Amino acid sequence: MSPRLPRSRSARRTPRATAFAAALLLALAGAPAAWAAPGPEEFGPLPPHNPFTGPQGSATMHGDSGSSDATPLPGPGDGPLTSTRTALQSACPTVLVGSDGYPVALCTPILGQVPTVHLLDPATGRSLTSLKIAKGSLLGGVYAYLDEQDRLVAVDGERALLRIGHRRTAGGDWELYVARSLSLRDAVPEGDAVTGLSPDWQGRVWFATGGGTVGTADDATGTVRTLALPDGEEVANSISTAPEGTAVSTTHATYLLTAGADGTPRVAWRQEYDRGPGRKPGQLSWGTGSTPTFFGPTTGTDYLAYVDNASPTVSLQVRSARTGDLVCEQPVLRAGGSGSENSPIGVGRSVFVAGTYGYPYPKLPEGAGPSVPADARFRGGLSRVDVRADGSGCDLRWENDTRSSAVPTLSTADGLIHTVVRRPLIPGTDTTSPLDPYAYVQLDPATGREVRAHHLGVGSLFDTLQMVGNFAPGGVVYQGTITGVVRISAR
Repeated sequence: MSPRLPRSRSARRTPRATAFAAALLLALAGAPAAWAAPGPEEFGPLPPHNPFTGPQGSATMHGDSGSSDATPLPGPGDGPLTSTRTALQSACPTVLVGSDGYPVALCTPILGQVPTVHLLDPATGRSLTSLKIAKGSLLGGVYAYLDEQDRLVAVDGERALLRIGHRRTAGGDWELYVARSLSLRDAVPEGDAVTGLSPDWQGRVWFATGGGTVGTADDATGTVRTLALPDGEEVANSISTAPEGTAVSTTHATYLLTAGADGTPRVAWRQEYDRGPGRKPGQLSWGTGSTPTFFGPTTGTDYLAYVDNASPTVSLQVRSARTGDLVCEQPVLRAGGSGSENSPIGVGRSVFVAGTYGYPYPKLPEGAGPSVPADARFRGGLSRVDVRADGSGCDLRWENDTRSSAVPTLSTADGLIHTVVRRPLIPGTDTTSPLDPYAYVQLDPATGREVRAHHLGVGSLFDTLQMVGNFAPGGVVYQGTITGVVRISAR
């Protein structure tokens, strides 16, 4: 099986979550497992709050602009758990919650695949109003964030940087509207599309395209500056920002970039990683599957973490955020098939890596190429790695066989890891089927053990497709699926 060759810079990147097959209509009721609080482990600090994003923990897909995948908000507390599903006939990978408590979801319908923004009712999760934006690469409609005014910042299919606000009309109804727009046509090559975006501490919006262009945009002044990364390097995940700079992982290397006085990006450091012989099954590109994660015990952004694509066993790479020097290279996910499409959790001195090796995506991006090997079972797995207190290296603390079907999140408020797992239809097996049951679970980060679970439903309607859940005040979790959004809370 030959590996995929790098595509040209102008090749169009097709969305990760487009063209889903029609979902099955089965759902089963299930009783929640008994609550067994482990006693929270202390974690922190989180990355500093970016003043140009909304609330810490809920304004970006990965919790904050540093992509820690950790939140200061608690998940559902004591009492029986309940969940309700809002059917939107759309894949909804992005659900963000602003300072006013209203969730904003960016979804792509199964039919037509025109990205649509939904404003959700915080009490019920139902859609209050919606707004369609120009169709293009879904990755431009996946990685978005809320700014300090709770406006959704995204790039549409016409390569326009949008800020989408919500408000009440004179008649009392809700509406979504484009508050500001800036064309990136001169910066983003024809046929290319923005993959990730995040603001820096000066208010500039950093963006990266699938074809390897990195840029900054000031939509107040209209200033846009770009830098072309080396030919053949693609960006298949989002980007992260911290006071140290902007982290971008391509299909070959990880970068820290800073900006000159006029906003022009420049490389502070670049480190190649082992990308393996080809795309692994359960991954969507040939290279790291990680949005790079800032974390650390002192400033919250001391280190940068990502997972390579080495074969047969991937390694967690931890580097100094400031210099790029290697802190450790720790093999992870050794038991269940070693590969990850997910951003790691990083908080304090701890990193948690979820395995996606063999995950049965219903469709792959255009140009993804064959996987090496051609197929594999989805066995799951979660690894915890701790950086030593003196920074001299890392230690593998534990590994388990959790079959996470979403990007896990750690709450520093309740001291638990929250995710959705895909149970096998036949207990004790490692097969997957269209009838698999899905459950929201809470894990003890000290041991990796599951301490609480709530059945969500059965079948493709509930497939969370390695998407990220997000937290809202009051112990509410919103989880996107390939057909809508599930709202999870305690009764």
